Amino acid sequence: MRFQIKHERDGRIRIHLMDIKKMSCRQADTLQYYLENTAGADKAKVYESTSDVAICFATDPDKKNRERILHSMQKFHFEECRVPDDYLAHSGREMNSTYRENLVMMVLRHYAGRLLLPVPVRLCINALRATRYIREGLACLREGRLEVPVLDATAITVSMLRGNTNTAGSVMFLLRIGELLEEWTHKKSVSDLARIMSLNVDKVWIRTEETEVQVPYSKVKPGDRVIVHMGNVIPFDGTVCEGEGLVNQASLTGESLPVRKTVESTVYAGTVVEEGRLIIKVKKTGGSSTFENIVRMIEESEKMKSGLESEAEHLADRLVPYTLAGTGLVWLFTRNITKTLAVLMVDFSCALKLAMPISVLSAIREAGHHQITVKGGRFLEAVAQADTIVFDKTGTLTRATPTVCDVISFNGHESDELLRIAACLEEHFPHSIANAVVEAASKKGLLHEEMHSRVEYIVAHGIATTIDKKRAVIGSYHFVFEDENATIPEGKEELFRTLPTDCSHLYLAIEGRLAAVICINDPLREEAPEVVRVLKEAGFSKVVMMTGDSDRTARTIAGIVGAHEYFAEVLPEDKANYVEREKQAGRTVIMIGDGINDSPALSAADVGIAIGDGAEIAREVADITISAGSLYEILTLKQLSDGLVDRIRRNYRSIVGFNGGLIILGVAGIIQPTTSALLHNLSTILISLRSMRNILTWRP
Repeated sequence: MRFQIKHERDGRIRIHLMDIKKMSCRQADTLQYYLENTAGADKAKVYESTSDVAICFATDPDKKNRERILHSMQKFHFEECRVPDDYLAHSGREMNSTYRENLVMMVLRHYAGRLLLPVPVRLCINALRATRYIREGLACLREGRLEVPVLDATAITVSMLRGNTNTAGSVMFLLRIGELLEEWTHKKSVSDLARIMSLNVDKVWIRTEETEVQVPYSKVKPGDRVIVHMGNVIPFDGTVCEGEGLVNQASLTGESLPVRKTVESTVYAGTVVEEGRLIIKVKKTGGSSTFENIVRMIEESEKMKSGLESEAEHLADRLVPYTLAGTGLVWLFTRNITKTLAVLMVDFSCALKLAMPISVLSAIREAGHHQITVKGGRFLEAVAQADTIVFDKTGTLTRATPTVCDVISFNGHESDELLRIAACLEEHFPHSIANAVVEAASKKGLLHEEMHSRVEYIVAHGIATTIDKKRAVIGSYHFVFEDENATIPEGKEELFRTLPTDCSHLYLAIEGRLAAVICINDPLREEAPEVVRVLKEAGFSKVVMMTGDSDRTARTIAGIVGAHEYFAEVLPEDKANYVEREKQAGRTVIMIGDGINDSPALSAADVGIAIGDGAEIAREVADITISAGSLYEILTLKQLSDGLVDRIRRNYRSIVGFNGGLIILGVAGIIQPTTSALLHNLSTILISLRSMRNILTWRP
């Protein structure tokens, strides 16, 4: 691929493709995908109309990243780059291109018509266009509602009857522009959000004739039998051929309670196994149907409306009768149709109904740019109002990548063999501690083929299975010693008493006897104390930490991060009960967690925030998901939420102040109704465009 460097500065380069004048949307998406997966490139933007590409990258002294990117561009060929079908189908680029063209053509047609068409032709066109608005206004009246369509219809009708064709045409033109911008912003925000919420599955477990094996997601074919354990997402549409479980389908159907699935039941991609274990015969691969279902769910869900947004819509409708009453009073006292029209041409409701939803949807879109997924505007508002925040410890306040620092044998077997057994059990379940065990075995080159019959996950406790007809369990002290009644081998009591105290412990028992203790180094996130401090300054009067770890570990971590309270050795129901108690006390509660055991509390909280690389079910029930990179994203979310509430209130003041001034100037005879209508509609569009701008002026 030949290209020319047009502009360059530290960490950013802009190039122009010389072999193509204008890219198609498919070509632009192909290049975008290629650059997103190019080593060294942090961010890229492709401009299809000019065949330009802007690439951001991390600067380094020897400029290796720059050279790597330029070399990759030289090797690039559209026909050789393989892009997933879902990426091309749902990129949103073609939709944006279509709306841009529609907007330009609408403006050109309007002004070309005013310049070129004779007055009688313009009159006929405006009369035809006016019928739609008049029909909508009459429909509202028939239903006994005095809402915005009534005002629009009245203003257009009066203007047409007075012969003000240009005024009526301008009003309808600006209304159409506003409708197009609102529809564009809404669809783009929903599409962006749906892409973020879509499946992100790399590998899946499938049942073969001999055993269970893990294969890439792309390798699965219709007819394969996919194994889905508790807490995991169902990656494909299909039919249950073995097993029984409860499936959370809220992301697709909105059902609040999990649905029982047995043999021959149909299951859908994107839902989550909340309890049990299912083997599913794949019906079809590909995620397009799931994507469309998510889009529909978002569009229909009332979660998309914040309280302030709904209040704005209701206020807009309530103001219509007062606007009509004001119009009548001005006519009654002045008998001046010009001054009467000045009131009718200006109303508060158009701007309120247009700017507020755009503000919310734009904030959700902006959150996505900061790797924050928000499932509805009301959750941003709740974050702004919250005064209590509850953190899970493991994987949230501590690093999501703990490490195994030691394996202590209690049954005389080699530590590597015991680690291999532990990894074989833990690899089935998405948890930071489980990932640490699997990673430790991988680094040592320990192959852990399937040696068990079936794995059972006990929420917040551990894992149980059968190995060589012997029951094996791995998990917490409470699970292994109290629930399973495991014992310490004779002569090993002193070794058990002297276990390291500066790390977490994972216990492995076989046939009721302790076999090994795996010591886990669970490092605190470096930014955690600073994040907690800033949250306190931002207005959180109660910062709480909850963990299933011992009181000793919990007390230490809580002291370091500066939590007001901490709770140790808690079960999932304990976390959820605490959240409910705080809500009953009149507090607005945020819960942050990453595991299956956090799901009840995430669901119970006013706002549940899940860590991006945690369990699928945690992300499913959570209202907001942040990436696992840094807890600073919580501060970004707080700033974004506060900024949204401030923007909505500022819009209120702007709309009421500006439109109120227009009415006063019109009644005083200072400006004409045509000018009032033009300024009113222009202000509505300008406020809406301002609402589409990013709230945060800095980049992550």
